[in-house]
Amino acid sequence: MSKATFWRGVVPAITTPFNADGSIDHAFLARHANWLIDAGCTGIVPLGSLGEGATLSFDDKLAIVKTLVDALGDRAPVIPGIAALSTDEAVRLAQECEKLGARGLMALPPYVYSTDWREMGAHMRAVLSATRLPVLLYNNPVAYKTDFVPEQIAALAAEFPLLQAVKESSCDIRRFAAIRALLGDRLDLMVGMDDAIVEGVSMGAVGWIAGVVNAFPIESVRVFEQARDGGADAAMELYAWLLPLLRMDTVPKFVQLIKLMQARVGQGSERVRAPRLVLEGTEREDALRVIDHAIATRPKL
Repeated sequence: MSKATFWRGVVPAITTPFNADGSIDHAFLARHANWLIDAGCTGIVPLGSLGEGATLSFDDKLAIVKTLVDALGDRAPVIPGIAALSTDEAVRLAQECEKLGARGLMALPPYVYSTDWREMGAHMRAVLSATRLPVLLYNNPVAYKTDFVPEQIAALAAEFPLLQAVKESSCDIRRFAAIRALLGDRLDLMVGMDDAIVEGVSMGAVGWIAGVVNAFPIESVRVFEQARDGGADAAMELYAWLLPLLRMDTVPKFVQLIKLMQARVGQGSERVRAPRLVLEGTEREDALRVIDHAIATRPKL
């Protein structure tokens, strides 16, 4: 299988918009996805952490994928996050997303249960064996308590040619060098932490599964391109402006914070699904101070 090109560039982990009654706002989801692609993004990842995947039913997930595939057509690939409480459900989700027209998958470890490499590796092998689509492995030990170290990623890559990329979110920038030392360019490296994008690109990352891009896509695409084409120095001015926003992607309430950003720029609402609640009080005021300052000082690109 030839390596897909959509692991390169800025790929939003898209938020899931909700109506006032808690149902999914499919009309806005379609518009939002096309707006992101219009701004230069290269694909869309639904059903991830930022998409509140853990609060979505199986049918919700399939409906979201169908909406995005229909909305984007040939413009850009839909790359659903594949995560569940059980391996069986993750396998079924991968298979159904493939049938719906997804062009790649982002494979996550199970939502709750996390133990050792024997079990977590078996889970990943089951998902990888269930599809013919190219797969991105999502390593986020901070959120999911499962850490796929470079040697384990290399073992999966040796066994499954369709494993083509890794989204590295361990918060250890040294992992990029370690993966490249083992695998060279066998896997495309993608940054999974918004506030490490320039550092990640400097270490060989060719793509970014991004969060703040949901509200600020033009700036996100530009800072990635600057870092890719000109190095850290070329990106530093725009990166300095973006960083207070990007840091909101790496805290427990990142979903609420990024949806608040979207609301402030007229691209969505703050609505979230419980147990999440919209921000209020001092916490909300502090966030708005940062977001509104960024909007007021927004560079002209």
